[in-house]
Amino acid sequence: MTSVSPRLDQVSERLTQGQSSAVQLAEQALERAAQGEGPRVFTRVLREQALAEARASDVLRAAGLARSPLEGLPISVKDLFDIAGHPTLGGSRLLADAAPATQTAEVVQRLRRAGAVIVGTTNMTEFAYSGLGLNPHYGTPRNPWQRDIDGGRIPGGSSSGAAISVTDGMALAAIGSDTGGSVRIPSALCGLTGFKPTARRVSMQGVLPLSANLDSIGPLAPSVRCCAALDAVLSGQSHGELRAASLQGLRLLAPTNVVLDGMDSAVAAAWQRALSLLYAAGVQITEAVVQPFSELAQINSKGGFTAAEAWAWHRSHIDGAGRLAEYDPRVGTRILRGKDISAADYIELLALRQQWIARVQAQMADHDLMLMPTVPVIAPKIAELQASDEAYFAANGLMLRNPTLINFLDGCAVSLPCHRAGEAPVGLSLAGTAGQDQRLLSVALAVEDLLAWA
Repeated sequence: MTSVSPRLDQVSERLTQGQSSAVQLAEQALERAAQGEGPRVFTRVLREQALAEARASDVLRAAGLARSPLEGLPISVKDLFDIAGHPTLGGSRLLADAAPATQTAEVVQRLRRAGAVIVGTTNMTEFAYSGLGLNPHYGTPRNPWQRDIDGGRIPGGSSSGAAISVTDGMALAAIGSDTGGSVRIPSALCGLTGFKPTARRVSMQGVLPLSANLDSIGPLAPSVRCCAALDAVLSGQSHGELRAASLQGLRLLAPTNVVLDGMDSAVAAAWQRALSLLYAAGVQITEAVVQPFSELAQINSKGGFTAAEAWAWHRSHIDGAGRLAEYDPRVGTRILRGKDISAADYIELLALRQQWIARVQAQMADHDLMLMPTVPVIAPKIAELQASDEAYFAANGLMLRNPTLINFLDGCAVSLPCHRAGEAPVGLSLAGTAGQDQRLLSVALAVEDLLAWA
């Protein structure tokens, strides 16, 4: 299994050795963004800004003043991060006539201060409210897997354009958001590595919200080291030199309830191979029921934090301005569920979450991390989901089910590619409780090495 793109450190070394330049990298990324999937991947290409940033980067590098490991590297950002002078679209037509942002989101500022070249803003599920990546307004970027068969397969969402910008070389890495898996799902379906950090580590300033209780910001990239380098810039918390943890004696909890339900044969085969490799490497895996996982669907039966908090943000557009017809109907339907959630329901949900987290943490106490398939199925075909509401919502539930457990836990997670070359992409998820980010990345690096060796 090989990476879909070169690692950031490999490209950075080529820049240092004078084998390439930031301008050449930017021009190549921009050229690819103008072709193929590009018009469906980007809602806005920042051509002139990107080239100016690249020229400045080359000057600084030549003077020995490279600002970070990201210096001169083309990066895309999801279209819910404010960029001064442009409206933030959030994958919607509703905001096309909104006033331009007056300030740039903190995470984008941090990337620029680190020397990253921002290529453009990427397409997404409207308002980040689905795990599939379909967008009726700007089109749906097609998964690189079986792209030309029967209209192609979904990229995963909501960070759909983010994933395809990396798989197709329009950026070396991408920044997305993750409320219920929106970094990890497209990473899993497209063969990338996706990192969802502990939410509070990365600033949400200047980011269009979906759910204040669940939103987090993370990278989609070719490797664990790439994700760690990006996270260090996004969070302002250096990981130092990332070292692979020892797998011998590592203790992992592999839930047997909920997360394995409905697995297709491709995911099941990749999952069993991964378990066998980990057992053979000396990892201690406890396969057990995690009872709180079976209760989350009922806890969120009224729509959960996402519906309640999305409604709070969107009600002025829907009830106040009467613009519901401008929404993707499948997104609008989910937002409207929040209208019926009372203040008492919301307060109860806050309390239930804390109780739920405490119970999961208690079961995790004797384990280093948790292990599960990122999603239980490979990417469905776009046409099948476009044609049927029933198929759309069934697939959306499957995509979100496993990843959203970790958002509700307020935890951190990495999705690693675990398929063989030539097979449909499949993701393996390692997850920890809040604040375990450094440990998680070290273990993920070791598991990544094991999978690559195999």
